[in-house]
Amino acid sequence: MMQRVVDNIIAVTKESVKTFTYESLNNIVRLINGVSALLLTFLPGKANILEGIHGWELRPTFRGPRFPRWMENGVSSFNHFIHELSVDSDSDGSSLDYPYGDEGSSDGDTSPGSPLSQSSRVSRASSFSRNDRHWMGWMWIRYIFFWILLPARFLLGIPVRIFQSSYSRSSNGSSAPGSSQVLQAQAINRMQTLKDHIVHRTTDRRRGVIEDLHLAIEIFIEAIFDVVHKAAHFILSPSEAFKTLSGWYSLSSSGAQDSHDSDSEVSVPTATLGDNDPAPKERNTSFQQSLNTDARTCQDVITELGYPYEAIHVITSDGYVLLLERLPRRDSRKAVYLQHGILDSSMGWVSNGVVGSPAFAAYDQGYDVFLGNFRGLVSREHVNKNISSRQYWQYSINEHATQDIPAMIEKIHQVKTAELKLSQPDLEEETNDEQPYKLCAICHSLGGAAILMYVVTQRIEERPHRLSRLVLLSPAGFHGDSSLMFTVVEHVFLLLAPILAPLVPGFYIPTRFFRMLLNKLARDFHNYPAVGGLVQTLMSYFVGGDSSNWVGVLGIPHYNMNDMPGVSFQVALHLAQMKRAGQFRMFDYGSASANMEVYGSTEPLDLGEYYGLIDVPVDLVAGRKDKVIRPSMVRKHYKLMNDAGVDVSYSEFEYAHLDFTFSHREELLAYVMSRLLLVEPSPNQQSSQKALRLKKKGQVNS
Repeated sequence: MMQRVVDNIIAVTKESVKTFTYESLNNIVRLINGVSALLLTFLPGKANILEGIHGWELRPTFRGPRFPRWMENGVSSFNHFIHELSVDSDSDGSSLDYPYGDEGSSDGDTSPGSPLSQSSRVSRASSFSRNDRHWMGWMWIRYIFFWILLPARFLLGIPVRIFQSSYSRSSNGSSAPGSSQVLQAQAINRMQTLKDHIVHRTTDRRRGVIEDLHLAIEIFIEAIFDVVHKAAHFILSPSEAFKTLSGWYSLSSSGAQDSHDSDSEVSVPTATLGDNDPAPKERNTSFQQSLNTDARTCQDVITELGYPYEAIHVITSDGYVLLLERLPRRDSRKAVYLQHGILDSSMGWVSNGVVGSPAFAAYDQGYDVFLGNFRGLVSREHVNKNISSRQYWQYSINEHATQDIPAMIEKIHQVKTAELKLSQPDLEEETNDEQPYKLCAICHSLGGAAILMYVVTQRIEERPHRLSRLVLLSPAGFHGDSSLMFTVVEHVFLLLAPILAPLVPGFYIPTRFFRMLLNKLARDFHNYPAVGGLVQTLMSYFVGGDSSNWVGVLGIPHYNMNDMPGVSFQVALHLAQMKRAGQFRMFDYGSASANMEVYGSTEPLDLGEYYGLIDVPVDLVAGRKDKVIRPSMVRKHYKLMNDAGVDVSYSEFEYAHLDFTFSHREELLAYVMSRLLLVEPSPNQQSSQKALRLKKKGQVNS
């Protein structure tokens, strides 16, 4: 009786402390959010910066008041819930059908999980019981402290194991062989029905830093009160506690041995207050993705929406391993190649779901879609597995244009030619000078500058570029007309470049911890919109007032703890050189002799002077709100091309710089698709496609 009273007192005290700390942290966060809202009101230009970001509010997302769990039914709701699970599992052994999933998502929306609004949080509360949510937190607590306390438990368990071994030898004749294994198997089977559900509930929603802090505080409180509970148990019932620990350590040792066969397994002792026997009962579960971050890949997004996917690894002539991703239409004679910009990846072309993503729009129009990825990932993919960081990041935009893009386009040519010859044997009748498909390129920002450099250099070297049309969205290259901030950065960067070059090979987040922190902060910026609005405004100031959703882009899954795109020092230096010179030119190696060795002249190649070599139509698109690459700089491309006789068009939209890829813009997709449809197959290709359709029709009729 005394033990039960003490257990209830400890449980009540623990829940009260948790409630106090939980609400205290929430009040601190509310204060930070309020101060951010106050600062935001004094910042000039915030209305223009935040106008394109839907859902910004100057208050945190809704969180209902937290009441102590022990106020429900007079005992800890967690222990009551565990008791109900034990009864259900023992009685029928059937799995429980819980609703789960990301409440903030809907069909066709592949953008990273958005913050839960007030209505969605109320909906969540109606969908899941509070006890169900508390179960997940306790499993985390036990999981972490199992590994922390494992050495101590091992040392303390040595006397118990000695006692058990002697006892088992004395009772070997009377006990049935294998009985302990049978009991252990039954215990594991009882838990197996819930394992998959618990693992999913633990990892299905990315947590922010604040939510992790809540969890850490709860872990600390659990550890303190767990020690108090065990001490009280020993004092009030030493004999029973010793027997309990004997069975506990026995099962823990066998569980630890089984953990070598799984990713991460933990034994969770739980006791039900109000039960006749409050002894801990072991429950085993395993966890994947223990740090709960969003690390979806482009493949995950594409396949989740039901589109076909293919990954092609391309090796450049200098040994870099690139990922060329594909939404395949193997018998299609029209293909499109999409190339991202700086600090981006192929994820940008699929991040807006089925309706708003250029890659899906092109595939739905019958195109074979290829998504290119430049070199420059933190993972440093290279044929030389021991390549150093300094060696890996030694490249400029020159290498993007003369190594990356040629390797990927040649791989596209090899794949398409081989597949079309298999599906359409009449290709042998076509001339050798004409490729059997039409390839268009859609490029954004740095990708636009690189594709122009690629076409010009290929034409200078009299090699085929294999492209039929270029659609360039806010292409880089000219940067003379830019904000004061960019001008200051350019001068400082060029001044310090000789000092920084040996010290900083690239700009990226080098450790998994800080990449994880960035991934989680993106969630907090959404959960606390005033903080997110303040960060958004400050980031916009840094890039000259551009109103792109910079905070939202941080939540894109390609910025995750495992990998993320970076920028080499030489790429940044190359952009600064272009701005200083006022020309779209190749990289300046810093000396006349070095430039002479590479270019055959003492100065880098001025690409604008060679625009007359461009022999395919070019569509230039600028954003009136783009402060990174202003419309005047895109018009400079247009003027030089038009003067050189290039078939070029120019259009403007009310977009900021990142709106071309990361925002849902139907008018932009309609425009881009209309430009692609201007590329018609050659007469030979049209006749071949007609023959193929007739052949397929005949096969169906037969």
